[in-house]
Amino acid sequence: MHPGTRVELPQDALPARLLLDVPMSDEEYYAFCAANPDVRFERSAEGEIIIVPPAGFESDNRNADVVGQLQEWAKRESRGKVAGPSAEFFLPTGAAFSPDAAWISDARLAAVPRSELRRFPHAAPEFVVEVMSPSDRLKRATEKMREWIRGGVELAWLIDADQKTIYVFRPGAEPEKLTGIEKIRGEGPVAGFELDLKDIWAGL
Repeated sequence: MHPGTRVELPQDALPARLLLDVPMSDEEYYAFCAANPDVRFERSAEGEIIIVPPAGFESDNRNADVVGQLQEWAKRESRGKVAGPSAEFFLPTGAAFSPDAAWISDARLAAVPRSELRRFPHAAPEFVVEVMSPSDRLKRATEKMREWIRGGVELAWLIDADQKTIYVFRPGAEPEKLTGIEKIRGEGPVAGFELDLKDIWAGL
């Protein structure tokens, strides 16, 4: 597939995965994404191109809540920056993922060239949050969270708002399942951050 190729698929065909005979380089993959600005792509560590379906209004509203709370905390702390789902990171594993919300320290950002910060940086955020949408399946979502951790993320939360459940991922440990909570406190790189879950659980 040429990096300039445009992709058009019906909504009922999503999510979809494209298997390439020859994996794209990082530059080719970025050019491919740039040629399809209306489609959200990710790439697995094996080079598989994943076409990510739209989240839907309720899921996006929940995600905006997470990003807003994380951004408010990050501005108070002044130790790092927040990214949302339009950002994408090249991980050392070969994966290229977009977080629903992420925090990356200024120390890690200092090692990234300015030119990369305007595109897809080769860096792993320390903290990632993913908010499941109706099209997500727990097995696939869990695989992505494990890949985030393998790529250098120190703490990751997977939020299943419909089930009022959060799965906490840490390096070297099995995920912790939390239910029946109204707040969750950050640890490690985001110690001091607290996510209020009431509106996220309530939905629309």
